[in-house]
Amino acid sequence: MRRLLNIQPSTAGKLALGALPFVLTLIIYVWVSDARLNVNPNDKLMPALSSFVHAIHTLAFEPSVRTGEYLFWVDTLASLKRLFTGVGIAALAGLILGLVNGAIPMVRANLSPYITVLSLIPPMAILPILFIVFGLDELSKVMLIVIGITPFLIRDLQAKTLELPHEQLIKAQTLGASTWLVVLRVLLPQILPRLIEGMRLSLGAAWLFLIAAEAIAAQDGLGYRIFLVRRYLSMDIILPYVVWITLLAFVTDWVLRKISVRAFPWFHAQSRGT
Repeated sequence: MRRLLNIQPSTAGKLALGALPFVLTLIIYVWVSDARLNVNPNDKLMPALSSFVHAIHTLAFEPSVRTGEYLFWVDTLASLKRLFTGVGIAALAGLILGLVNGAIPMVRANLSPYITVLSLIPPMAILPILFIVFGLDELSKVMLIVIGITPFLIRDLQAKTLELPHEQLIKAQTLGASTWLVVLRVLLPQILPRLIEGMRLSLGAAWLFLIAAEAIAAQDGLGYRIFLVRRYLSMDIILPYVVWITLLAFVTDWVLRKISVRAFPWFHAQSRGT
């Protein structure tokens, strides 16, 4: 008798099984929405799918009467610019400090406790401080992302550096490699794919910090638009924006994974092997 543990779905089966929860969610939403609208045609909590199409068409393909801009795309570009800037700065800082902390005991003894304490501070708690220090412009929003995810990346990459086989360091030093040559030629190539993994894991938090900052102080952005229309209970705008944010996050994660697979095939082959 074949056990359920040993049954592997085909490629088509994986696609069908993966799509099934989304289809069921859509069916349930349409069913509940129709029921609510039959009772109250002006119900705003669960509007019909046609309302979503109309609202997004207006925002994405019709210029704003006030500014002449296509608000959906303006919001998307503004949010992505802030997100990529913040994640990029955090990744660079996390790579440098995480690698050095993991490689050099004296630096680790000096900085590791400090980084640990910083990682325990809730970033949202210091958001007002960021607005006071950096103002209400772009810098404060980017800094919230940087402060929010950099300590996580530093600690993660430090741990990954310490996990690398110590024999590699001994062999490199035996062959005459200096400290920085060992860091650059032995440790860095092995840490880069792990950096991409850390970036993928931190994307959810980065989006959370971005939406929070845009909701409080911004003139554009996906988070700004969601919190702007909430006062009117405009679920026909809020829900499509939430879906769009989710799709952008998924695509970003997929692109990072493809970059990692293409640039570091040995790492992924090793991961599958273990």
